[in-house]
Amino acid sequence: MSGRFLFFLLLSIPIFLAGATASRAYVSYERWPLLALSLLLYCLGNLVMIRLMREGGLGLAISLSAIGQLVAINAIAFLVFGERMTGQQMAGVALGVVAMGLMLVPVGSKP
Repeated sequence: MSGRFLFFLLLSIPIFLAGATASRAYVSYERWPLLALSLLLYCLGNLVMIRLMREGGLGLAISLSAIGQLVAINAIAFLVFGERMTGQQMAGVALGVVAMGLMLVPVGSKP
């Protein structure tokens, strides 16, 4: 995995987190500028994802981004919005973290 791939991965996750946070805030406060901000951030995040897919491939890029977002957005939901997960949901997040770890293990060189 290249440094550029990691850069774009680490760039996309906070953009999507900001978009999800703005979406959740819109649900709570029903202010249209929050919805517009959310849509803008999701569009920007998708543009970064296109570059990420070019660097690392579709499967790896989408999977790693989704799991990174899953963990981070659950932390935001817990810390900022006071939401709670069930034991089964926490197990799902943990499995996602294990899956991400397995995807990040370097692969041997091809013959």
